Amino acid sequence: MLSIHLATSFLPHNSTEPDNRQATTAMAILGASPAAPPWSLLCALGALVFLWWAWRALERTWFIPRRLGRALRAQGLRGTAYRFPAGDMKEFIRLGAEACSEPMPLQSHAITPRAVPFDHSVIKQHGNVAVTWFGPEPRVIVNDPKLLREILANKHGQFGKQRSTAWIERLLANGLTTHQGEKWVTHRRIINHAFHLEKLKRMLPAFAACSSELIGRWEDSLGSDGVQEIDVWPEFQNLTGDVISRAAFGSCFSEGRRIFQLQSEQAQNAVKMANTMHIPGCSFLPTKLNRRMKTNRHEVEALLKGIITKREKAMKEGLTNNDDLLGLLLESNIKESQESGSAKPTMTTEDIIGELKLFYFAGMETTAVLLTWTMVVLSMHPEWQDRAREEVLRVFGKNQPDSDGINQLKVVTMILNEVLRLYPPILQLGRETYQETELGGVRYPPGVTFALSTVCIHHDPDVWGEDVDEFKPERFMEGVSKASKDAPAFFPFGWGPRICVGQNFTLLEAKMGLTMILQNFLFELSPSYTHAPCPVSTLQPQYGAHIKLKKL
Repeated sequence: MLSIHLATSFLPHNSTEPDNRQATTAMAILGASPAAPPWSLLCALGALVFLWWAWRALERTWFIPRRLGRALRAQGLRGTAYRFPAGDMKEFIRLGAEACSEPMPLQSHAITPRAVPFDHSVIKQHGNVAVTWFGPEPRVIVNDPKLLREILANKHGQFGKQRSTAWIERLLANGLTTHQGEKWVTHRRIINHAFHLEKLKRMLPAFAACSSELIGRWEDSLGSDGVQEIDVWPEFQNLTGDVISRAAFGSCFSEGRRIFQLQSEQAQNAVKMANTMHIPGCSFLPTKLNRRMKTNRHEVEALLKGIITKREKAMKEGLTNNDDLLGLLLESNIKESQESGSAKPTMTTEDIIGELKLFYFAGMETTAVLLTWTMVVLSMHPEWQDRAREEVLRVFGKNQPDSDGINQLKVVTMILNEVLRLYPPILQLGRETYQETELGGVRYPPGVTFALSTVCIHHDPDVWGEDVDEFKPERFMEGVSKASKDAPAFFPFGWGPRICVGQNFTLLEAKMGLTMILQNFLFELSPSYTHAPCPVSTLQPQYGAHIKLKKL
């Protein structure tokens, strides 16, 4: 009505033309006929919506990045210049493909140029704190342990999980790592009970049983000369999937196999999504990748819901002792609900499914990666393999490892820490400013993301010394706190209040598996082994990890 009024106000007031002539003239000014069909108005509305969307897109991809870039550079922050509209993504992808096209020298542990080539290049060119662009979003690479600790400590709540990639994480596992605020606090409190070290010790028999089956398979595959070549990467994936199935859910490996296969595929698909510029709403498009992610998610959730239902029924009938992670989680959830005076469980079934998906991914992938690189590195450094085996045989002989003996394994612990330093399963952590924040003399506006490059810090000669890329487990002889110059600078499980809740589970499982392998086999690199650490969802061997085993 307002537009018609404005249009007719241009007509002469003393016009003697009929009213319908005035209306016709007004509508002509508006570009419509007297009998304009409704769809023309919809087209006009659609055009306005498109113009609004185009303006917002231009603002997001041009004006805001330019303004942010100027503000950060004015404070002395170095880095790359923003390039419309994808930022540094083209260079990020090019350097990644180039780095993974060639293997590394066989005895080299200098993995950062291959594992994170873009970050390595930026740090080398612009310093330990440098701004880059992930699409139109500023992404600040941090290679300073002091600043990393400050960000992860998050004392004032100014840093949070990276929102631009949170949707990808939720597709993979909508559990503790994706939660914020009070929900995170509550879930962490409940889950801490299940991961208490004393309760994890009850799971050692499950760890030992799974490791014994692995040893048995390897022994059965040996040739007449007692030697066999094995790709240990898929072997350790099977082992850790077995451990999760038994220790976390008390179910057999066959029941859990499908879940961890699906979660492994989800992780790889999530990486593909993360390496493309995110357009809001793109996760809802019916692409092949999106459909596959959705199908996998539904299947995993259905399988896990079946496991939960069976467990809850068994608990009601008193047929379970709740010594596994699922039982402890359900038990802790009931206790938390009772203490809060709520008739409903604090964590819903959907919440528990999210945590179980995370257990499968984190508990399987990270431990498999750690054991794989430990076997590779000890094959490269047989003197340390001999020292570890000597310690294991002195403590246990040929007997099954127990918790008291595992706590005495100083050399094995030093070796695992040094492998985690050189080959951390998770190469980077991401955080975002939720409010204006001062860090290292620079004020960052809300919405700036930080790439906390743990692998670069682990390989920084200013932090660890000029021998940073050498395998020297003796660095950790006096513990983590004295291993580096700027201590602590060891972040394989993160840092601060959100440090990985499953780190004790991972280390206990890894020590059990490595101990039993050392008790039974000598091992060395196969001539077919190619040294090619590759960033997938975790740091994985691009061409497998082929090891020659010899029965002791």
